[in-house]
Amino acid sequence: MHGALDELKIEVDMLAPGGERIVGRKPPLTIIARGVIFGEGPVWDARGKQLFYTDIIGDTIWRWRPGGKPKAILRPSAKANGMCLDLENRLVVAGWGGRTVFRFEKNGSRKTLADRWQGKKLNSPNDIVVKSDGSVWFTDPPGGLLNVGMVDRDLQRYLDNQPVFRISPEGKITIVTDDFVYPNGLCFSPDEKLLYVNCSRERLIRVYDVKPDGTLGKGRLFHQYTGPERGVPDGIKCDVEGNVYCTAPGGIYVHDTSGRVLARIKTPGHHATNIAWGDSDWRSLYITMIGSVVRTRLGVAGVPSR
Repeated sequence: MHGALDELKIEVDMLAPGGERIVGRKPPLTIIARGVIFGEGPVWDARGKQLFYTDIIGDTIWRWRPGGKPKAILRPSAKANGMCLDLENRLVVAGWGGRTVFRFEKNGSRKTLADRWQGKKLNSPNDIVVKSDGSVWFTDPPGGLLNVGMVDRDLQRYLDNQPVFRISPEGKITIVTDDFVYPNGLCFSPDEKLLYVNCSRERLIRVYDVKPDGTLGKGRLFHQYTGPERGVPDGIKCDVEGNVYCTAPGGIYVHDTSGRVLARIKTPGHHATNIAWGDSDWRSLYITMIGSVVRTRLGVAGVPSR
């Protein structure tokens, strides 16, 4: 259970040299949305000056514009999870419970980009990113077949592995790695030479060299989380300096490029699930949680959405 919203606050701890410049000591907090059962998938649309996010258990994709109230744009959503924008500023969705990756077209229709691998249904697409070449990358653990309140109609598992997939600009789907127990969040470094993927079950982040042909080098450990606090690695993003931010036990960790912890933004009593950079200067960090969506302001800008 999460705490009451009137008790919602964020704190900073684990502050290492260089961390205060990024997060400060008392970052501000603004509540964007209340009554969110299981918030996820935040992405800031700079062209439309709006935030999109999902409520998995609430089975809805939401849009929020500053000064207004959240508006549902798709309900039911087949338990949609992670989202991103493509090169044409179209919303691309990891369709968790619906076991698809789909895209909102300019005319309001939706197009399925992937729903099978070698004839077999996907597990449950979780998080998703688009690279500057137009390729779509997503994680595919089986949580959408198992988690109470997050499942759709078909609960049968067809794949033996839990891959990270890539959809080429031409639409071809390939596995780039399947060496995870439960792959969850993923993001590219600012120069796109590295791909970070975290694992919720092993509570770690691995990093891969990205090759020009869209394949990956061998993964190496970036950080291993330990300790008894609630929470697992989930949403992950980079800032323009290459620092890595990850929702993990107790809040949001900020790592330098070597994996060292620079700071943690604690969310006591509230479980942070995912994050997105936003606003005109890209220094706002939007945070989805179990129960709410909030915003804070940091000292370093994030990598802009498309």
